[in-house]
Amino acid sequence: MDVPIKLLLCEDDPNLGSLLAHYLAAKGYTVDHRPDGRQGLEAYRQGGYDLLILDVMMPHKDGFTMAREIRQGDDRTPIIFLTAKSMKQDAIAGFQSGADDYVTKPFSMEELLLRVSAVLRRARGIVAEDETPTTFNIGGFVFDARKQTLAHEGATGARKLTTKETDLLRMLCLHANGLLTRSEALKQVWGDDNYFNGRSMDVYIAKLRKYLAADPRVEIINVHGKGFRLVVREEGS
Repeated sequence: MDVPIKLLLCEDDPNLGSLLAHYLAAKGYTVDHRPDGRQGLEAYRQGGYDLLILDVMMPHKDGFTMAREIRQGDDRTPIIFLTAKSMKQDAIAGFQSGADDYVTKPFSMEELLLRVSAVLRRARGIVAEDETPTTFNIGGFVFDARKQTLAHEGATGARKLTTKETDLLRMLCLHANGLLTRSEALKQVWGDDNYFNGRSMDVYIAKLRKYLAADPRVEIINVHGKGFRLVVREEGS
């Protein structure tokens, strides 16, 4: 790595936190470890982090609260949650708080490293070198997947999208007026088509529907038991 990538790790378990920090540092990352959400938020406000790794259950300020406060003014810095495997709602609440990914405990160091690498690639707009387009016209919207923006004709400015919103909307656009299966979307965007990822994808589909609601010609339709269809109708149809 030419320029060290700086990570903020918030984990209240001193043994796990120290282990993760040393492992990630050995892989070339610069890691700041904080033992709770309050200290983590103070460190974040100093700026300069490329990615945040937040434990959900922390003293003084939990990971969800910390993420929501960060997302009030920063929708770009990627966030990965460390969640308890037994808590089924953690993943859903995490994505609603603005997370880009989550890892359930117990997890392997290699799994966390892969998730960190994948999220950083998405956040930096590094995609496979193929011929698929990155700019799409969706009714009255212009969606730029590389810049992660969605602009509506006549509106001032463009909406900034998260990496997950961008990846999912791009897949819908590539399948416009056709079927995007749940399994394909989950494997491509989330990396796994398990139950928790399926629930989080539904949260993101609801967000995208809200963003596109300004144009009645555009609709994301559920295809029961199969997936989704991005329908773009012609003017007057």
